[in-house]
Amino acid sequence: MNRLVWVAPMVLFGVIGVGLWLYFINPAPSNPFHDELVPELVVFCIEGFILLGLLSLIQRSREHARRQELWLSLRGSFRDLLSLLDIAFLDPEGEPSPSKELETEPGVIDRLLSDLDERHPDLDSLVAIKKEAEETLSLTRDLVAVAAQLSATHMNWWIAIVDSIRRLSEATDRRGMEKGIHEMLINIREFDRLEF
Repeated sequence: MNRLVWVAPMVLFGVIGVGLWLYFINPAPSNPFHDELVPELVVFCIEGFILLGLLSLIQRSREHARRQELWLSLRGSFRDLLSLLDIAFLDPEGEPSPSKELETEPGVIDRLLSDLDERHPDLDSLVAIKKEAEETLSLTRDLVAVAAQLSATHMNWWIAIVDSIRRLSEATDRRGMEKGIHEMLINIREFDRLEF
């Protein structure tokens, strides 16, 4: 509907402008309407078409930037959880991933999933991740309304992420914690696949 508000007047200006231009270039008896008013109307239609096109582009770029900010704020809410998980799988000489990469790069999730499939985090790391999940849970739950501003599908996957974080925070054994982490990563990956 929002796009129709911009496209309909552009089409109207375009069609009227082309019609008036065709009328102007066809030979017709000289009269003030044909010689003076029609060129002015053609220019008016061209200006209206260009102006509406520019306004539409500006509006779309602003909307895209706003949606990207919402997405980044959502993704940043569980950065600490991903950071702890990243550290849990680090080699002794390895460097942790930068925060920006954890917040924005979907490839990080695939890497963490493959690490989780190949090896188990040590108990201290699992306890730290569980504790962080308990602290992150209320924040991510509060952000459901923000996810809903992106789309209903974003909101549904966000609720799934929150639910997996809740399960992780309530887990009492290694198996439950690893299952919660796995579900959380799968849900984040699906959330990342959605366009904003």
